[in-house]
Amino acid sequence: MVHVVNTLPKKHKLLILGLVSAIAGLAFLPSEKATASKDNNADALEIGKRYELQVKVDDNEKLTELNSEQAAEKLPEYDFVDHKVKNGDNLAIIFKRAGFSAQTLHKLINTNAETRKLTKIHPGEILSFATAEDGSLAQLRYVISKTDTLFVTLNEEGNYDTAIDSKEIETLTKTAGGEISNNFWTSAIAAGLSERQIMNFADIFGWDVDFANDIRKGDVFGLIYESHYVDGEFIGTGKIIAAEFVNQGQRFAAIRHTDGNFYTPEGRSMKKAFLRAPVSFKYISSSFNPRRLHPVTGQVRAHRGIDFAARTGTPVVASGNGKVVKAGYSKYNGNYVFISHGTQYVTKYLHLNKKLVKTGQKVKQGQQIGTVGSTGRVTGAHLHYEFLVNGVHRNPKTVKLPKSEPLPRSELAKFKPIADNFIAQLERNRELQLALK
Repeated sequence: MVHVVNTLPKKHKLLILGLVSAIAGLAFLPSEKATASKDNNADALEIGKRYELQVKVDDNEKLTELNSEQAAEKLPEYDFVDHKVKNGDNLAIIFKRAGFSAQTLHKLINTNAETRKLTKIHPGEILSFATAEDGSLAQLRYVISKTDTLFVTLNEEGNYDTAIDSKEIETLTKTAGGEISNNFWTSAIAAGLSERQIMNFADIFGWDVDFANDIRKGDVFGLIYESHYVDGEFIGTGKIIAAEFVNQGQRFAAIRHTDGNFYTPEGRSMKKAFLRAPVSFKYISSSFNPRRLHPVTGQVRAHRGIDFAARTGTPVVASGNGKVVKAGYSKYNGNYVFISHGTQYVTKYLHLNKKLVKTGQKVKQGQQIGTVGSTGRVTGAHLHYEFLVNGVHRNPKTVKLPKSEPLPRSELAKFKPIADNFIAQLERNRELQLALK
């Protein structure tokens, strides 16, 4: 190649030398770095460098991951040994029987108000103990009720934590009712009502019906009430929702409103300004009589009230809201309480065993003011009850009682459709009972 170039004319040699020089100059010029994309230089990837792959995880996947971690950290389940509370037992005896020291008991009981409830355990209840590997009390379990269970757990710091596990209560509505054949109490028991339900039922209609004196054979009663269940197991009855009572042909109906009070289907309060009877009594030993023969003196003397026979100590309540104008003792009245209800009405309660209010004290309807006794000039334990209107004695059993305020229009609009539904349900239940007779 060099020999060929040397044989060329001088002009041609100069031309070749120029071309070679130009090519050499181009080879030494700087060049740009290669890019992955001419439009995204900032995100260019470099050869040989490690990059982390970013993967988007949605919220559901994150939640699943958290639940898995929580499940892994779940506290171990304990093996419990049950100890039934016996007659004469206390916590010290039970803890000793379970193998735990008095110091452990002292520390646990003084943890908080929840653990102090353990001091009120009763025979038949069960305390369950779980022991840790080192012999310490790891956890105590105590069933407070059919819905609540107390857990006392030893934490990492050596102290006790408390937690209450509450089961959900399922509430259903049920109906019951019947016809009175002898007296209301026995007929209601036969219909499956509890003693508490019977008393609550009587309280609802107590302003209109005297359950000791007005009840007749053939009277009909019915109610709709709550029934509570936990895990499908019946645990007890709840509130009465609606009720009816047909007394001597007159029908009374009551529906519970959201304020907790009972109203007629028309929205009038079942609570009157006064109770018909301020005491739970066995019978009326002496009625209102302007010409009664006095049992002690034998003289004809007006009996301006009603005598309710009841055992000594039976609670006596105020028949209406008011103010105690007199509370004292006299030879004939014994222990007595007089209550003023506004400007028109006064009620008097005589022969009390104990007075529980003082002169000048304000009282509310249903508040206990004393107990039945036999103080003063009497032949046996009873409450003498008087009702005065504008200073004139009236028969407490027959006097027309003032009515309380009805539901306002705005509440009545909500109440009426619900009340109509319950009344229809009570009527269907009553018709079904009559058909089954």
